[in-house]
Parts: sequence; structure tokens; C-alpha cells
Amino acid sequence: MEAVERHISSLDWITLTLMGAFLLLAIVKTAYPQRFEDFLSLLTSNKFMMFRGKKNKAFHPFNILLFFVHLISFSLLFFLVFNFFWEESSLEPVFLFIRIATAYASFVLLKFGLEKIVGNVFDLDAQIDSYLYQKISYRNFIGLILLIPSLIFIYTFTPTAFTLYSLLGILVLTNIFSLLLIYRKNQSLITGNWFYFILYLCALEIAPYIILYKLITI
Repeated sequence: MEAVERHISSLDWITLTLMGAFLLLAIVKTAYPQRFEDFLSLLTSNKFMMFRGKKNKAFHPFNILLFFVHLISFSLLFFLVFNFFWEESSLEPVFLFIRIATAYASFVLLKFGLEKIVGNVFDLDAQIDSYLYQKISYRNFIGLILLIPSLIFIYTFTPTAFTLYSLLGILVLTNIFSLLLIYRKNQSLITGNWFYFILYLCALEIAPYIILYKLITI
């Protein structure tokens, strides 16, 4: 008989991370009960955008707290994907997650900052603020939903390659669908500024993801 080394991956740090996400949700629900209720009906009702988005405060505490939940949710999914396809990584899981979360947060905030600069340069601050508010609201909502498959994959069901590819595909389609909803709501503005819209779409909505993909696959 030969002794076989048994490798056990601790889930303590993931549990604490998820507890942090649920704690943030509890704070948001307690501090802004009506706003949170409107937010949960985002896909079925336009109430959140119409009444809560009038001032277009993307940096409202409600959005900031939900952004951290969004950050945890997306980073956990990317961690699961990376851990599945690149098991030979020498990094400790917790440090790998921190790197992923830091890279994702930097990417989102940098893109957000560039969009604000573009809006300022072309004197479209009000329109860009409205657009960013809508986009961050939809992304936060998607992040909230993504907590469910993350919980299942971590504690119940070991994901397969097909499952992860399917989830990533759904994530991409959901993001595209949310952008289409935003563009539809701003159709009159887009119709009168086709050139600037196409320029923005290519430079700030498509190019960053192509560059990110190239950097990851190098």
C-alpha cells in the first residue's frame, strides 16, 4: 500500500467573501428599502430608471455599495473559470482572487473614467452621466444574479467546461441585451448623433474588451 497525499482546498476565504457580499446587500436593503425594491424590479419595470435615475448620480452610495457586490460576484465567477482551466497556477487561491478582483475593478473604473472624459470633451456630460447611471445599474443587477450560480458551483455542484462556457455566454448575451435596452431608451439622442455613437461604440465599448482578451490570451 502506498500513501497518497490528499489535497484539500479551504473554502473559508470564499465563505467570508460571500458573507461580505450578503452583508453589503443587507446594509443596502436597510438603508435604502424603497430604492432596493425598485432596483429588484429593474427588468420588469422602468420605475427605477425613471424615478431613481432623474439626477443620474452614478456615485450614489446605493450604487457604490452594490458595485462592491457586483465586483465580488464577477470576480468569483472569473476565479472559478481561471481555476478550472488553469489548475497548474502556482498562486494561492486567495491571492489569485485578489488579483482578479483588482484587475477587474481597475478595468471597470478606468473605462468609466474614460467615458466621463469623452463626455466632457464633447460637452455631453448630462447624456454620458445618464448613460453611465443606466449601465452601472444593469451591471449591478447582473452581478446580484450571478451570486446564485457562484454559490452552487462552490458548495454544491462542481462545474464542467460546458457549464462554465454556457454561463459566460449567457453573461455576454445579458450584457449585450442590457446595452440594447439602454440604446433603445436613448434612441432619439443616438439618431441625431450617429457618427459620435459609432465612434464611441468602437472605441469604448468594443475595443477595450478586444484588448483585454488579447492580453489574457497572450
